[in-house]
Amino acid sequence: MFRYYLNIGTNLGNKEQNIKNAIQALSQGAERIVVSEVVSSEPWGFESPHTFLNVGVALFSPMMPEQMLCHIHHIERRLGSKAHRDAQGGYIDRLVDIDIMAIEDEQGAPVEVHSPTLTVPHPHLHDRPFFLTPFRQLKGLE
Repeated sequence: MFRYYLNIGTNLGNKEQNIKNAIQALSQGAERIVVSEVVSSEPWGFESPHTFLNVGVALFSPMMPEQMLCHIHHIERRLGSKAHRDAQGGYIDRLVDIDIMAIEDEQGAPVEVHSPTLTVPHPHLHDRPFFLTPFRQLKGLE
């Protein structure tokens, strides 16, 4: 069993509903789920007139990290989200973006993953206030 710390971000469409839909999809198959407060933020790494809403989610799941990543990508596609980067690799607006911020094992020890498709903890966890604030809330630090 792993405890996953996820971040859901959205800056297109009905943002509140996008977050609700993502949480509902993530909760299916999860043993327990905790949700942080919503954080509003400006786009990070690109220009856009559309602000983001972000929320942190902690959930317990038996899925291995790579399985969870595939599960997340499936949810994003099912909710209508397209690519999160343009042809040049730059960030773009997105309907739903779900990132794995961190993972803990059953004893609460941090789990690190370094693969071609997944890096945990997220390399920008401490650079992005819209990640860090919900993460700290979920960890009980705020």
